[in-house]
Amino acid sequence: MQSEILRIVEALHRERDIDKEIIFQGIESAILLASRKKYKNIAEINVSIDRTTGEIILTNQDGEKLTPPDLGRVAAQAGKQVITQKIRKAEQDTIYNEFITKKRTILTGLVHHYENNSIIVTIGKAEGILSDQEQIRGEQYQPGDRIRAYLLDVKKMGSRVKILLSRTHPNFIRKLFELEIPEIEQGFIQINQLVREPGYRTKIAVSSQDKKIDCVGACIGVRGARIRNILEELGSERVDIIRWDDSPEVLIKNSLKPAEISSIALDHAAKRAKVFVDESQQALAIGKEGQNVRLAAKLCKWDIDITTQKPENIDTPEQNSRIEDGNGSS
Repeated sequence: MQSEILRIVEALHRERDIDKEIIFQGIESAILLASRKKYKNIAEINVSIDRTTGEIILTNQDGEKLTPPDLGRVAAQAGKQVITQKIRKAEQDTIYNEFITKKRTILTGLVHHYENNSIIVTIGKAEGILSDQEQIRGEQYQPGDRIRAYLLDVKKMGSRVKILLSRTHPNFIRKLFELEIPEIEQGFIQINQLVREPGYRTKIAVSSQDKKIDCVGACIGVRGARIRNILEELGSERVDIIRWDDSPEVLIKNSLKPAEISSIALDHAAKRAKVFVDESQQALAIGKEGQNVRLAAKLCKWDIDITTQKPENIDTPEQNSRIEDGNGSS
């Protein structure tokens, strides 16, 4: 029996990566449960297992040794349940402790199956949940497909650990850039602002902390190699890399690219910018369904009006497109 206990502890430790002490405690709890049924008239029973020899030591409240119970079928079943509960709790703690340190990073896993439109992703010995709201539109996966996602949160839910994943969070893009562009990870290039409409378009504003480094060029890479890797991960989503500038006028011009801007009139008090463009550039500046100017407004944190009217005629009626920061178009 003694050697059998040690064998069981060693096997469970290897198979489930659970601390041996937790397994010993589970077996002790099971033996205590059976002992109380055998010694009903004894008020206090203490159980311990020698961690080296596997010997079961059973004593009463006075320290007198008792004969360990014969673990019959019922007692053995009850003991198994106690041990199972201990093991599940230990597994839950192991998974939680592993993934809580990876929160706000990108994980790679395999698609296991769909469950109520959510994708269940196998990540090592754990499973993550990529809900319908956190999936990029139009993406389709099959069981066994490799998938990368941003770790939003890790929660203990009863006997389970819930690992929440996202591919729509702006930080998914941020972390992709950190992984693909060493200068960002090393701190030579800074991501100043990032706004995103998942599956459609992202604008990311960067600046260089080293005058010798071209921040936009470094993000694009030689022949577009770096940005290509990011775009392949995002599918059809477009990514605009913008040079950050502390001047609102310059930043607004940069954020509205690829449209060419004629001039800008700024109302600093209201944080409103009137942007003048040629008629040929108006559609490009506004973007499909207002997407380009809407994201530019969010990135710059200025309300932006797009108009083809010349600056000297700004007091006359006009036909324009106004986008307020974060509030869409009106």
